[in-house]
Amino acid sequence: MPAETSRCHFLDEELIKYAWPQDIWFHVDKLSSAHVYLRMPDSMSWEAIPEALLTDCAQLVKANSIEGNKKDNLTIIYTPGDNLKKTGDMAVGQVSFHNEKRVKRVHVIARENPVVNRLNKTKTERQVDHEQERVERVKRESAARRASAAEKKKADLELAHAREAEKASRSYDSLFNGYDEDNEHATLPRKTGKELEEDFM
Repeated sequence: MPAETSRCHFLDEELIKYAWPQDIWFHVDKLSSAHVYLRMPDSMSWEAIPEALLTDCAQLVKANSIEGNKKDNLTIIYTPGDNLKKTGDMAVGQVSFHNEKRVKRVHVIARENPVVNRLNKTKTERQVDHEQERVERVKRESAARRASAAEKKKADLELAHAREAEKASRSYDSLFNGYDEDNEHATLPRKTGKELEEDFM
């Protein structure tokens, strides 16, 4: 899963503004640190992040905090990106939360160099247009919603036709289609006079 680390407070602002619903924000509690965002797959709940992945993100945040990198026994806080609250009176890079109950904590005893070194080896630097990424994501999600709605409409229509056909097949009206009581005997073969006499006896 991709993780993004901000390099400066101004990038923090951009990441806050354009965070996706599945982005999880990590930060060293009560210390200045880089903001780390973990982009989760849609199918995974932020409350069920695997322990190894939590450790990676926590170590990454600690390693990218000037003060936190030198300290042990730190608390790392994390929450979904849509829980970040930014008001006009806050300093650049500063955030609060819409709902404190959606903020979780993980304890980091000390820096784990093997973890940090492994993560640094996978690090790539690229210019990201966060606004454009969000526009493209919204387009993809809208197209997926439209396709899903069209599929549901088609399925509902097929179901309605099937129910209508079943209703018609069970209807009493279909039992009498083409049946004429007055002509019921007209289709039977006529008996001769002798046959009628035999029936009478």
